[in-house]
This record gives sequence, C-alpha cells and structure tokens, in this order.
Amino acid sequence: MNLEKNREVMIENQLRPNKITNNDVLQVFMSTSKEKFISEDKINICYSDQDISIKDQRGYLKNLHLAQILHFAEIKNNEKVLHIGGLTGYLSVLIAKLCNKIYVTDNDQEFVEKIINNFKNNEVTNGKVIKEEFSEGLKGEEPYDLIIIDCPQYNFNLDLLSQVNVGGTIIYIEKINEELSKAYKMIKYQDNFSKVFLFDVFSNFYLTKQEERFNF
Repeated sequence: MNLEKNREVMIENQLRPNKITNNDVLQVFMSTSKEKFISEDKINICYSDQDISIKDQRGYLKNLHLAQILHFAEIKNNEKVLHIGGLTGYLSVLIAKLCNKIYVTDNDQEFVEKIINNFKNNEVTNGKVIKEEFSEGLKGEEPYDLIIIDCPQYNFNLDLLSQVNVGGTIIYIEKINEELSKAYKMIKYQDNFSKVFLFDVFSNFYLTKQEERFNF
C-alpha cells in the first residue's frame, strides 16, 4: 500500500474539488502521516472518504471535514489555539503546523499520552497537552485567538467565549440528532458574538452523551 500516494489522491479527489485550496492547509495534510495516529486495522481506510472510529463514540471525521475546519478557522502563524478533544493528536498536529502555540485537552489519560507521544514523533515543539474536561476549556492559559472542537456535541458551553480574545473565533460542531450535526464559526465581539453556519456533518460521533447536560 502506497500511503503517500493515497494522501495525494485524498487531497486531489476529496479536498481540492470541495474548495480546499489554501496551500498551507494542503501542505500540512500532505506532510502528516495519518496512518501513524490510528490503529493498524484501520490504516487501509485512513485516506478514504469516511469517519474513523477511535474509541467509544469518538473518532476522526472525514478528511474533508477536518480540512474544512482548518479552512474556515483561517489559522495565522502568530495565533494561540486551544484544541478541545485531541484524541490521538492527528488534527492537533495539523493545527500546530499552522499556528504559533497550541494547547490540547482531552479527558482521557490514554489519549493525553498518545498526543504527547505523537507531538514528539512529529517534532511539534509549540504544543502543550493537558488532561481536562471538555466543557471547561483550559483556564490559566487564556485568552486564545481560536478554539477548535472538532467532535460533534449536543451542548455547547457559551462560557468558552470568555476564554477567547475579542475578535477571536470558536469552531465547533453542534449535534442535531443521532445522524446529523452542523458546524459553526463563532466570532467574539466586545459585547456580543456572531454565529455563522459552515457545513453539515453526517456522523454518529459525539463528545459527551446527550443526557450529560451542562448548566449555563
């Protein structure tokens, strides 16, 4: 199996035809070996157009959706980013290659250790990984220019806006029902915020169970 060739085909057949044309975004996909972030039994599908389950109801969304997140995030090389729910670190590494500093959280110690290891293996020196509950963001390191939550969730914590700079952005995916989710871009202003729909996501993944509601 020629995985490098598969990455090229993924970029040309999945990303470019769907208006992912930013050279920096395409380059980080091309230079990052996704197969090293997933289990051996799923390597044969890692560049195909499908979700990849990692553990329980969490996993990596389709390559196009990950690329759309980076496309709409418009990450600049001087920005500080918080990535909530890092899994094994694949998307975190992609983000790290685009930004100045990245903080990654996960509530699963196994994933925290895998992210740390994958940062080392990919020579990421601008990242820090912390075990933390998803709803909490990461206090003590704020404010961030950008927060990314790539796994669909039933309940978004608006308090996360307090951890973003004025003019900063949150990209997140809201779970509508078991099959459908919608990705949004939220921009913080001085006294309010805007919320813009980005794209539909058809996935069974979710960050937390529906009944585990947060009180705002």
